[in-house]
Amino acid sequence: MGTELKHTDPLSSLKEFTPARIGIGRVGNSIPLAESLQFKLSHAHARDAVYSTLEVEALTARLKTFGLPVLHLHSRATSRQKYLKRPDLGRQLGEESVAELNDYSGDHDIAIVLADGLSATAINEHAVGLLALLLPILTASKLKIAPLCLVEQGRVAIGDDIAHALKARFSLVLIGERPGLSSADSMGAYLTYGPMPGLTDESRNCISNIRPQGLTNKPAAHKIQYLILEAFKRKLSGVGLKDNAGLIGS
Repeated sequence: MGTELKHTDPLSSLKEFTPARIGIGRVGNSIPLAESLQFKLSHAHARDAVYSTLEVEALTARLKTFGLPVLHLHSRATSRQKYLKRPDLGRQLGEESVAELNDYSGDHDIAIVLADGLSATAINEHAVGLLALLLPILTASKLKIAPLCLVEQGRVAIGDDIAHALKARFSLVLIGERPGLSSADSMGAYLTYGPMPGLTDESRNCISNIRPQGLTNKPAAHKIQYLILEAFKRKLSGVGLKDNAGLIGS
């Protein structure tokens, strides 16, 4: 009686740790139809994320439950097409938004900005859940929080203009990251001490891939808190500030 041969996928163990497309097989010189269709679907999700819009009314209602004023702001990019073609306009506040911020300028420690970036989907789905964990621990650390700012057509650097106008010592920008083929809903957190117009990326710290399948809200909130407290202690952020907190459990 012959011995039955068992074919095992040598990459099967790796698939448990990554959503990357590895060991997807082949049919002749091509990939299997199911994998080809899945790739096209993921690509469509990524494109949809880039053109997604903030759910302003729903987000505003949920953010108001934190007991802080919520400001609806806009960059100088007047449309999504302009935003994608002119990144510089997404880094600057529109004139009406600048005027609105003047009414809230004061003695604040942290300005928190929620911007659509390249995936409003990420902000719609994850930002409020993260803030529900983060705001209480920041308040417990005796940090004064400025009005929450919800920004359409915004890029990371717009947080510098907003925090500077609010006279905040620190800016935290939650923004939708460039979508990948396995992560159309990834949110990033950018942290800047002493924000002011004209700063560049070496002045910031970044925590990336905040989402249920990546860095979940609880460890993300603790990492953000750690970096904020260290930034105030050392009076700096960016390349001079390292995350030495070690691994934090979820």
